[in-house]
Amino acid sequence: MSDRSHVSEIEGVLNGRQSCRDPLVAASWSRCVNQYGMDPARREPAHIVTESELRVHRDRIERLISTARSGLSTLYRQIAGQNYVLLLSDAAGVCVDYFGGEEAREPLREAGLYLGSDWSEGLAGTCAVGTCLFTGQSVTVHQDDHFGMEHTALSCTAAPIYDHQGKIAAVLDISLLRSPIAKSSQRLAMNLVEATARRIELANLMDMSRRDWVLRLSRCPEFLDVDPEAAISLDGSGRILGYTHGAEALLRFGADPETLVGRHLDTLTDIGMDDLPDRMRDRPREERIVRLPDGGALFVHAIAPQSVAARSPLPSRAPARTSPLARFAGPEPKMDALINRAERVARTDIPILLLGETGTGKSRLARAIHSISAPKGTFRTLECAGADRASLDAAFEPCAEPVSLFVRGLEDLVEPMQPVLVTKLRANPSVRTITSTRGPLEGCIRPDLLHRLRGVTLEVPPLRERHDFDWLVERLLRYRAAGSRQLTVAARAALASRPWPGNLRELEHVLDTAVALSDGPVIEEIDLPPSEDRSMGRTAEPVEELSALLDACGWNMAEAARRLGVDRSTVKRRAERMGLRAQGREA
Repeated sequence: MSDRSHVSEIEGVLNGRQSCRDPLVAASWSRCVNQYGMDPARREPAHIVTESELRVHRDRIERLISTARSGLSTLYRQIAGQNYVLLLSDAAGVCVDYFGGEEAREPLREAGLYLGSDWSEGLAGTCAVGTCLFTGQSVTVHQDDHFGMEHTALSCTAAPIYDHQGKIAAVLDISLLRSPIAKSSQRLAMNLVEATARRIELANLMDMSRRDWVLRLSRCPEFLDVDPEAAISLDGSGRILGYTHGAEALLRFGADPETLVGRHLDTLTDIGMDDLPDRMRDRPREERIVRLPDGGALFVHAIAPQSVAARSPLPSRAPARTSPLARFAGPEPKMDALINRAERVARTDIPILLLGETGTGKSRLARAIHSISAPKGTFRTLECAGADRASLDAAFEPCAEPVSLFVRGLEDLVEPMQPVLVTKLRANPSVRTITSTRGPLEGCIRPDLLHRLRGVTLEVPPLRERHDFDWLVERLLRYRAAGSRQLTVAARAALASRPWPGNLRELEHVLDTAVALSDGPVIEEIDLPPSEDRSMGRTAEPVEELSALLDACGWNMAEAARRLGVDRSTVKRRAERMGLRAQGREA
């Protein structure tokens, strides 16, 4: 098509003349003139951002670029030898990653099919990347579909990549410098970019949801486990935290245009969180079905959080440890580093300072260190909060065996007793000290005492920062209930989501209470004592409050569950246990 014919067709479309162009293309032409003030007769070269600007754009979506790399490499291998180039553009339209033949580097750069090119519609006119960004839809802009005369030799096909919150994060584009054949020849290109974009969205969701449940979705079972159509991530109460774009079509069926985030699984399907283990990969695909409110069905593949996935009764450490410290933690990088260091210094006479919040297990760690350093020795504890001369004398009584002295809570030692402890330490150099503290000691402990007690510092991480939570829960349950209790998925997720200001000590008390309150071998979420840090701003829902809530919801269990932030089945069981029923209903 000549330049004059191209300009004439654009003017005709703007004047309402019938056109065989894709409606997305015709609408973009209109925006180019009426919204962006562009002239179709004017030739504009490709817009390439500076290197510093490109770094800014790449830094903004560095994580997505890394996640997408594998999919882009696979796609490029599929089209190798066909002269295509791949562009990954950010939400501003700037190309932040690129796959293409170096033999045509300069022509590609001049055409804008290169790293750093800006394909935003308001700058480049009608083009695959810019029009895809504007509409949120996949589109092929073939040759003179392009608004600008500089680009009418190109054939470009693009698909949006949505983030886990339903917003466009990037665009994947596959382009040719020249395509002498019809637009219909790009249908395969469209299928390829859409499939790759879907897989990148899934990979991004999985990367963002390592500590959450993920439910993969497909209308057919054949490719469910390897290439699902969509996926959602869920918190412990069944609320959707994130999703791939395809989940909207599979789950909403014409619902209002609000995001899926925040909706509960049991309002969209016939299952709740406690049903997810029955939909995991070890079950036959034909049995992993969920029903939808309109009567339809989907095949699903549930994937447990990484911290929950390995669910042997007591996961073993790797490598296996035989020292008393082996029972101190499960598979956990921070604890591995702590234990390795503790094992090395335990066999020396160096004083040890244990730093950590209340309840992190400092006393237990001190005893384990003593068991390594002096297994036949005597372990004594000096409680600094109530230390006086008599307790200090008792702590340093002569002993024929090696003595490990655990100085507990050094920050609580009153100032008059500090020089006394210094004197005792000078007179008893053979006593091995292991000291604990909840925080910094400078300013509250005299320097000469601090220097004697702080040889090596071992920092014990709080429970909320550890990744062996399930290992700890299983171990504590084994000792507290002789292995006779198991947590439901919802109960375990509810525990994992707590802030645990009391750390291991608080966890022990919570499990003791849950064991006492549970009716049978299964501990449910309602058996757990309330957390003091609930988003509801209260510690419990007593009978009167739950009854009032159910009345306000017209005894709609799903609505009550949404308001409480729990699963529908949890509300039902709680109401049954409390003996609640709607007025006018028989017991």
